[in-house]
Amino acid sequence: MFDKLDFIEEKYKDLSLRASDPQVIADQPLWRTTVKEMSDMEPIVNKYKEYKKAKGDLAQAKEVLDESSDEELREMAKMEISDLEESLAGLEEELKILLLPKDPNDEKNVILEVRAGTGGEEAALFAGDLLRMYMRYAERKGWKTEIMELNDTGIGGIKEAVIMIKGKGAYSRLKYESGVHRVQRVPATESSGRIHTSAATVAVLPEVDDVEIQINPEDVRVDVYRSSGNGGQSVNTTDSAVRLTHIPTGLIVTCQDEKSQLKNKEKAFKVLRARLYDIQMQKQNEELAAERKSQVGSGDRSERIRTYNFPQGRISDHRIGLTIYKLDYFLDGDLDEVIDGLITFYQAEKMKQF
Repeated sequence: MFDKLDFIEEKYKDLSLRASDPQVIADQPLWRTTVKEMSDMEPIVNKYKEYKKAKGDLAQAKEVLDESSDEELREMAKMEISDLEESLAGLEEELKILLLPKDPNDEKNVILEVRAGTGGEEAALFAGDLLRMYMRYAERKGWKTEIMELNDTGIGGIKEAVIMIKGKGAYSRLKYESGVHRVQRVPATESSGRIHTSAATVAVLPEVDDVEIQINPEDVRVDVYRSSGNGGQSVNTTDSAVRLTHIPTGLIVTCQDEKSQLKNKEKAFKVLRARLYDIQMQKQNEELAAERKSQVGSGDRSERIRTYNFPQGRISDHRIGLTIYKLDYFLDGDLDEVIDGLITFYQAEKMKQF
């Protein structure tokens, strides 16, 4: 590990010199690539400097303990050694995490899809709760949200919704939300007070660039039709809604949120591109595909990553065995405690493999 850290530190120094070279500065694409590479390495380099300083301080403290005859100095050295050894252990763990292979999608924007699963109208209402929860979380993070597609039930529920979430690190925070979310509560329509169990599915996809996924226009059938949603005067009176059918895969994407047919078409292609990228990534790694399929499942109540229990006011994430009793706050977008737990868990799993 330390050989790798020494190599990274040396490479960072070389890049720093290159970034200040007038010839590199004149070549803007090369300069930007160099600066980006430096930016990626900087957290590792800074943490390694911190580690080496602590190690040097530890060596000095041990020297004082070995050579000093002053008991007061020796006691201070012992305390410092204890603190520094604890600090070094923590820094070493942080360095291991920083050296883990990075997910290339972590800094990307997110296309988040929510769909009602089993449970009828109650499942649709819960899907609506989840959509609002993620939009509130994005708001708390200072991210921007944009509705790509919304198929509502008219009484607060949704059959399906697709939103774009734009912000630094959005995918890195939300990627573990894919799967079946289960709710246990008494529906407003239930006269006997009996608890019902329903489900909704969430899929989190990274936004992809045109360069990463190229779509042959001949492979896509574009249909336009009149929007059926509540969208003001012109939405329902012009053929502004767009349906894309990707013929080779059978994927269908619709978008009718905008009054402009052109904007709806642009949004629909973003969603199609993200779904095709997801398929491509699954083909590249069959194990990840199996894991994602097992997480998202069919929307059945028995397949779940998380349970939202209203009578007890609790959220239980079944992957990491974490239960918290903050349901109201959680549904209002206060997700960090669970998301941090998931990130820590999956980092630890990666470290085992590493």
